[in-house]
Amino acid sequence: MADDDNIFDEDQTFVTKEGLKKLKEELEYLKKVRRQEVAQRLKEAISYGDLSENSEYEEAKNEQAFVEGRILELENKIKNARIIADKKDARSGKLVEIGSTVTVQSKSGKDDCETYTIVGSTEADPVDHKISNESPIGKAFLGKAKGDVTVVSTPGGELKYEILKVA
Repeated sequence: MADDDNIFDEDQTFVTKEGLKKLKEELEYLKKVRRQEVAQRLKEAISYGDLSENSEYEEAKNEQAFVEGRILELENKIKNARIIADKKDARSGKLVEIGSTVTVQSKSGKDDCETYTIVGSTEADPVDHKISNESPIGKAFLGKAKGDVTVVSTPGGELKYEILKVA
């Protein structure tokens, strides 16, 4: 099997088209704007003289390291990005996969229904009901179908969910 066929390659970053666009925009901002701002701060701090006791210089160096590290991280994520297909483009719609929207009902006390979208870790936003494929709940839902009951191990104990709908 070719590397491109392995959907769980550790280096891959699962993102939607919108998520990839946001990563690229952040990278462009860091390269074109933040780099220059930090370079200017460094230049200014150096002009203050003695670097051994220059806190502005140390702060600027730390910020530069952070910005450069984030640039490398974003470049790597973009290089290894795997676009999550919109559901209209998805294969079957019967099994939960990255990009699926899943409606579940708790079998562990509460009878509330919840709807989640399974996304890559880069786009996870629990407040917006977007859960990572790497989270305990996301992992438990992957590969399941409507009607399946799955158990999720969490730090607070085990939770049971029934899959009501996969879209």
